[in-house]
Amino acid sequence: MTESASSIPWLSFTTFFPLLGVFLIGFRRWMSREDELAYVDKAAKWVALMATSATFVVSLITYVIYQPDVEGFQLVETAEWIGNGIVYKMGVDGASILFVLLTTFIMPICILASWNSINKRVTDYMIAFLILETMMIGVFCALDLVLFYVFFEGSLIPMCILIGVWGSEGERTFLGNIIKNRVYAAFKFFLYTLLGSLLLLVALVWMYLTAGTTDIVQLLAFDFPPEAQKWLWLAFFASFAVKMPMWPVHTWLPDAHVQAPTAGSVVLAAILLKMGGYGFIRFSLPMFPIASADFAPFIFTLSVIAIVYTSLVAFAQEDMKKLIAYSSVAHMGFVTMGIFSGTEQGVEGALFQMLSHGFISGALFLCVGVVYDRMHTREIAAYGGLVQRMKIYAFFFMFFTMGNVGLPGTSGFIGEILTMIGVFKVSTWTAALAATGVVLSAAYALRLYREVIFGTITHEPLKKIPDLNRIEIGILGTLMLASLWLGLNPTPALDVFSPAVEMILERYDAGLAAATG
Repeated sequence: MTESASSIPWLSFTTFFPLLGVFLIGFRRWMSREDELAYVDKAAKWVALMATSATFVVSLITYVIYQPDVEGFQLVETAEWIGNGIVYKMGVDGASILFVLLTTFIMPICILASWNSINKRVTDYMIAFLILETMMIGVFCALDLVLFYVFFEGSLIPMCILIGVWGSEGERTFLGNIIKNRVYAAFKFFLYTLLGSLLLLVALVWMYLTAGTTDIVQLLAFDFPPEAQKWLWLAFFASFAVKMPMWPVHTWLPDAHVQAPTAGSVVLAAILLKMGGYGFIRFSLPMFPIASADFAPFIFTLSVIAIVYTSLVAFAQEDMKKLIAYSSVAHMGFVTMGIFSGTEQGVEGALFQMLSHGFISGALFLCVGVVYDRMHTREIAAYGGLVQRMKIYAFFFMFFTMGNVGLPGTSGFIGEILTMIGVFKVSTWTAALAATGVVLSAAYALRLYREVIFGTITHEPLKKIPDLNRIEIGILGTLMLASLWLGLNPTPALDVFSPAVEMILERYDAGLAAATG
């Protein structure tokens, strides 16, 4: 693995710039009187929007400097941190740079989507979102395993707070106590992801004691013993499988999505789920090639079950958010299937699918949020005939529904077809069974669209529901253009992925060759 250092710490600027917004919001609140809190909340919205927008601009500069045709990690920054082989090290390659851009692109949209819907503890909400952005960007930039773990686990805290504090109302009985649904969902999310990551921490310590470093570039060149690879692979799998999430450790996701505020669902679907797939590509495949090949049939089985089973579960849902949440699990099945095919098309397709899903799934949750803010219900039965009152909304909802199905011309098609081509090379039956998921996704997605948009208006409140406003049109229009651009012209994104995928697969193939030779 080659490295190209940077004289200017662009990645650190990108990662930590949102914290400047946290400081400004916190300082403004600290200096304000009780009777000025309304002004503080309004200022917090503007500061958060400017901070996330400026972070996106800085990430664009980083991308312009980045050279897609150069192999290895670029813009590398190294500084002393803990010592003894543990350093502060940042860098990006083709497998990570576009996810940095995706993160910084989505965050201003999340702030705008929260503009009118979040009315309590607005300052705290904006601070949580800005801290979350720093943690997510750091995951994709970290080139030290300890630093990666800090960012990876750090993202758990603000997301848990967003769900638990600003989630939906409603109560349930849990262990004999009555608690808020959002609190239950937040704790479930926290416990699932934390318990999975504890094994990752154990593996991290063992790797450090064995290799003498936590530098990811050096670890990629280190040959771990075949027997140890299996245990290390399982430890990493426990963490990344929960984060994606894979079946059967996916049950936290529907609860988290349903209870989270709209912007929380967007960032959860668009970015947080991608951390699991990124982890498999960055660590599992190149560091533990023998174990990855041995466990590939296991992954194929779980992926096919996820694609078919969760698609059937999605079809039975009566809550719009829960339906889209289960569809995310199904689409992530294509990602894991493509990654562990060990083929160029499969891995590139997985990366493209994750990027595409960030736009399409995020937009679908925004579409649900639009009608929820107006009607305060997500039940499919509460709608019907919206095309008569919301023609612009019906147009955008149709486009993103088609993207979710994988219609050619949208970005969803490219990722699915590439992953299936890659898997077909190594397992015909896996590809054939996964293809049924395309049909099933059309069934539940079109069912949702038909029941919400078509028909006659039978519910009196719907007769006065307003169409999209200018901000909502701007948000959904931007996401539509991004999906269209990727769907009609996927080459630029694939050209960025290609050098990194080639190096990952070279390492993967070399590890397998050494084991068999």
